[in-house]
Amino acid sequence: MSDVRVRGAAARIRVVRPGELDAGEIERWRELRALSGAPANPFMEPEFSLAVGRVRPGARVAVIGGDSGGPVGFFPYERGPLGQGRAIGFGVSDSQGPVLGPQHALTARELLSACSLGSWEFDNLEAGGGLFVPDAAEAFDSPVIDIGQGYEAYEAALRAGSPKFFRTTTAKERRLARQAGEVRFVFDERDPAALRTLMAWKSAQYRRTGRRDRFAKEWISTLVRQLAADRPDRAPGCSGVLSVLYVADRPVAAHFGLRSRTVLSCWFPAYDTGFAKYSPGLILHLRMAEAAAGAGIGLLDLGRGAAEYKDALKTGALRVYEGASVRRGPRAALYRLGREPSRRAHSFVRDRPKLAGCAQRALSQVGRLRDR
Repeated sequence: MSDVRVRGAAARIRVVRPGELDAGEIERWRELRALSGAPANPFMEPEFSLAVGRVRPGARVAVIGGDSGGPVGFFPYERGPLGQGRAIGFGVSDSQGPVLGPQHALTARELLSACSLGSWEFDNLEAGGGLFVPDAAEAFDSPVIDIGQGYEAYEAALRAGSPKFFRTTTAKERRLARQAGEVRFVFDERDPAALRTLMAWKSAQYRRTGRRDRFAKEWISTLVRQLAADRPDRAPGCSGVLSVLYVADRPVAAHFGLRSRTVLSCWFPAYDTGFAKYSPGLILHLRMAEAAAGAGIGLLDLGRGAAEYKDALKTGALRVYEGASVRRGPRAALYRLGREPSRRAHSFVRDRPKLAGCAQRALSQVGRLRDR
């Protein structure tokens, strides 16, 4: 634990492990999130940082105090051995940034200095994270489904805006029931076997598309299992929700995400490829939207990244940012040498659809070779 006063700023910053936050600080974090007016994304709630802290030894939270004595902000992050910082849960976190009240008087450089960070890297910075937005290199849309007016209103908008998509998807669901058996949906499945099935499907998908298998990292698979064990009554800001589409009691599509009281953040969707012709993933998402609306959730955040199913389902988008805030000095030079060339290369490919298509085909070929 460290306790420092930032020069030129009316703030005392205490750096702790997430598990060292006391009950009053956790409640203050929740209050600041509610006051921000931003969607209650579960990745930005204290429960997510607490969960990451249990599996990532480098996880830290800067508690920012004001002149009145109480916290005016929190900054969750992970620190590497050379002072390089990343968003907490970097690589699987779909919303990132500091949680700040209007009373804070910090700059990004002062906050990094207090945390002994030479840099702080982010890839899903929340639009309201104004302290670091000026350091963003790129901005992206994170598609969302607005079900705040109820599922019926969303379905009516789908029928009007994408009538062919809606008719095709519902027709496939009826055909699936006729040809394979009774279709059943569970919004909040608690069977651990269903989670294991989803993780196996997702790992196979990563390999098939030539991507890094996230579940091969022990800390990610452990984090998911721990979050899956939480319930909304125990962790109202961030708890796991496993949704499963069954056919004749056999799982054919599943999704594991995080929810707050009003937002469901979509995280790990996958399906049994043997049922691909029925588009079980799309059926699952429509069922999820209906069940989420019934549970009082008003927004499904589909997450950054281009995908046809997201384009078909979305009603709008939130803005997120990628980049890094870097202090001057030798650590800054190390960051730029180590990270910027890779980030710029990815950006170059992303911005050129034909090149991105070639890259995807190459990754898929790698995946096929890997599975031989």
